[in-house]
Amino acid sequence: MAKGKFKGMGNMGNMMKQVQQMQKKMAKVQGEIEEREVEASAGGGAVTVKANGKKEILDIVIEQDVVDPDDVEMLQDLILAATNEALRKAEEMMTTEMQKITGGLNIPGL
Repeated sequence: MAKGKFKGMGNMGNMMKQVQQMQKKMAKVQGEIEEREVEASAGGGAVTVKANGKKEILDIVIEQDVVDPDDVEMLQDLILAATNEALRKAEEMMTTEMQKITGGLNIPGL
């Protein structure tokens, strides 16, 4: 009977090693993803926003011809749209890469 108990513990130990390896790989990939950049634009390229995998905005480019002092609201809308899309792309990139590691496991917080 004691052998059965130890066999189960060996499987548990093996599983723990696999989990630890997965955690290390996830940390490495997360660090790499944080350095990657995504880009999104709105208004046919009138406003372009770059973000990184940390969901930080790195750059905003506004084409000169879209700057109209009489229609600031349109420019604000374009900036919001491009920014939200860039952040969505950054989140999607992180999710996709993490799913590759976890094999689609539903791990909270990832």
